[in-house]
This record gives sequence, structure tokens and C-alpha cells, in this order.
Amino acid sequence: MDTPNRRDFIVTAGAAAAAAAMGPVTMATPRRKNPLEMLNIGIVGTGGRGTGACNDTLTANKDVRLVAMSDLNMQKCQSARDNLAKAHGDRVAVEDSKMHGGLDGYLEVINDPNVDLVLLTTSPGFRPQHVEEAVKAKKHVFAEKPVCIDPAGYRACRNAHAMAEEQGTAIVTGTQYRRQDNYVDAIRMIHEGVIGEPVTATGRYCGTGIWYRPRQEGQTDAEYQLNNWMHFIWLSGDQIAEQAVHNIDVMNWAMNSTPERAFGSGGRFTRPDDSEMWDSMSVDYDYPGGKLVSFMCRQLPDATVDVDNVIYCTEGTCYIKAINGGSRIVDKNGREIYSAPGNIGAAYRQEHKDLVESIKAGSPIVELNQTADSSLTAAMGRMASYTGKEVTWEFVTEKSKLDTFPKDLTLESSLPSNGYAVPGTTKPT
Repeated sequence: MDTPNRRDFIVTAGAAAAAAAMGPVTMATPRRKNPLEMLNIGIVGTGGRGTGACNDTLTANKDVRLVAMSDLNMQKCQSARDNLAKAHGDRVAVEDSKMHGGLDGYLEVINDPNVDLVLLTTSPGFRPQHVEEAVKAKKHVFAEKPVCIDPAGYRACRNAHAMAEEQGTAIVTGTQYRRQDNYVDAIRMIHEGVIGEPVTATGRYCGTGIWYRPRQEGQTDAEYQLNNWMHFIWLSGDQIAEQAVHNIDVMNWAMNSTPERAFGSGGRFTRPDDSEMWDSMSVDYDYPGGKLVSFMCRQLPDATVDVDNVIYCTEGTCYIKAINGGSRIVDKNGREIYSAPGNIGAAYRQEHKDLVESIKAGSPIVELNQTADSSLTAAMGRMASYTGKEVTWEFVTEKSKLDTFPKDLTLESSLPSNGYAVPGTTKPT
């Protein structure tokens, strides 16, 4: 069925139930199983996270194969294909003609009639545009976190979510902790009131340094910034969006809400001169019902590492550690009532397994909105810190016009940097 009709067949198999909503994650009611033996996958962005996602889905699902790839750098596509083929054999079936380079290569993958599912794993600034294009093409989607880094991208994601629901295509996102057993069980117990009501929480993504790629002779502004993407806000959204969105997503999940307002501060001490990033940021998020989350992220060489979460409830405390650290719940007397190890590798694979199984069962998962909410929560904290002003959820969702993505971007674009933000000088937009 490797014809243009393949796409419509796969969509039709799950479209009928796309109207049924189940909280922030929508799953269509199964109608009939998809008889296709294989789902064909295309990848957009073949760096470390992209190849990791390919490996995870090929490992978790025996009925998928990789057939198309794109990256700014064609050599990355070739290297990724060769390495993945060593591990997965003929299920990596990417012909040379199905590898695409440049800024528009993603369109070749998304519009390939033989591609059923696209993995979107480029630098975050491109995510809203890529997701919208993929959904318009009626493709199923895996979108790495964050899915947006500003209010304009948030609105694009909300539009894509609604479109996917209507047509019955899946969108699963790279918030793997929502599929890690010790996280799922701990948050469920909080929601069930096992230790009372949440009152406050701390979330931290405090690490050491981050990579930096110096400018090479002859590079245009666009080429340099795309290669050194972590250090430019239109591409990464700063650490709070690119990395720390994991903790922020857990906080929104635990509080079962988005925050009403954010108030933040921070600064920079160790960044390279031309980096737009801060290296530390602290944000207080006020949630409905008077609940407070104190959040911190930083990247400081030789500083203490802490990437964990603590939720304080009226009758006890829940400790949720990152990666494989596990979860622990104690009552108000310090008695342990729950403990479980973590397995982040299994969680990475589970998100891809859930995605593929939902497609084949005709019950496509659509979870873009919840990750867009968490991504915008991160951006709201950055906006509050950069400006030194309180920023509200109402402002970022309804009033803000902030759109960080350059207009008419080409590899030859001149992109003069505005430098790093200075509170009191940088204005909310």
C-alpha cells in the first residue's frame, strides 16, 4: 500500500473517534485495526535526540521502519542512517534519494506519500511550524519537547492539536516522565489525595555547563546560529524551555493546572560573550487555590547538580527524582508509604510504543495541548525573569504578540543578535 492512498487509509482507520476527549489527552474510540504490516517513519532532525528517538521506536516496535530523513546537514543524515542500520538492519530502509538537506528538507519528509509517521526533533524554535505542516499533511507525529518557546508558537500548537483531533491523526510528545512508572504512580497518588492536597512544590533543573560551538570562518549569521542553536533564544528558548520544561511539566501535572502568574529573576556569569542565554533563573509560579511552585534552573560549571522535584501536601511529601532516581512518598510523620525505582530508558521507549499502538488500533493519542501548556509555562517564566515583571497566563495566552522566529529565514539571512536580556530594559511583548 505504498501509494498516495496509504496516508488516507491510515488516517481513516482512526478518524471516526477523534471527537471524544479524555482530559488534556485525547484518544479516539477504536473502530477497526489497521491491517498494515509496517508503519513507515520519517525523521526531521538527525542529531542526538533524533537518532535516539529513531532507536527508541525501532526498538519498541517491530512493525515500523525508517524510510526518510532530513537535516540541515546531509552528512548527519548519512551517519545516522548507517549507525541505525547496524542496530536495526533492513528496517532502516532509507534510500539516498530519501535523505534531504537544508531548511526545506523537512517538507520533503512530511509530504512524502509513503511516510505515515514523522518524528520532529530539530532545535525547538522550528517545532510549531513543523508540527502544523505535518498535521496539515495528515501525518501522525512524534514531537520532541518543548513544542513551543513563545506565545505565537503556542497558538500554532493549539491549532495543530485541534486539527489532529478532527482528522484522527496522532500526536505524542517527548515528555517521557508521563510514561515512567514511578512518576505515574506518584502523581496518581497525589491526585487521589493519599497525602492530602498539594500546597507547594519545588522543581529544579540545576546542572553544570552546556556545549558551545564557536563561529567558523565564512559562516553566515543564520548558519552560525543554527549550528550553535542552544545559545540563541529564537532556537532554544533558553535552558528553562529547552531542558527544564521536564520539571515544569511535572509541576503542571501534579497541580493539575497551569499557573496563573509568574515572577522571576536570574542572570549570567559564565556564558560566552555572544550567547543570549542566562545561566541561572528562579521563578515563583502561582497556581489556582493559592498553591505555589518555586522553580530554579541553572547551568554553572562545578556547581551542585539537582534535577529533582518535591511536592509538599497537607498530609505528607512526595519526592520525585529525575532520570532513574525513583520516587518516594512519606506521610506527615515521616513514615514511608510508597517507594519505587525509576527507569527512564523504558519510559523513552514506552512513549513510542504507545504512539504506534494507538495508530494501529485506530485510537490515535493527541496530547499536544498538555505539552504546549507546559512549554508556554516555561516561556512565561523566562519572560518574567527577562523583564523583571510579573507575567500572567492571561497575558501570554491572550495578549502577548511575542514571536521569536525570524521572518523569511534562509541560510544566508543576516540575523543580528539583540544580546542577552536585561531586566528593567527588556520589555514584555
